[in-house]
Amino acid sequence: MPVTIITLEDLQTFKTDLLEDIKRLLSSQSSISSGDKWIKSPQLRKMLKISHETLQQLRVNGTIPFRKVGGIIYYNVEEINKILDSNKVKGLHKA
Repeated sequence: MPVTIITLEDLQTFKTDLLEDIKRLLSSQSSISSGDKWIKSPQLRKMLKISHETLQQLRVNGTIPFRKVGGIIYYNVEEINKILDSNKVKGLHKA
């Protein structure tokens, strides 16, 4: 079995490449508001950490606006962020 010698320069190059790959992955999976304008139901459910049924109820009662195109439901990210911002709870007070 041949022996491979790894130098400090090899390790530095590996570290740099690895960090760049991690940054790229994180930026592609970070906040949806930085990229897409419209998202589908699975993305919104993952973002809000809610079930399919909860999302359906939010659509039915008009809490979350949506558009339906060819059987696919889309949500405007800016509208969702506005809804989230307008429903902030500043603190809970005990009575």
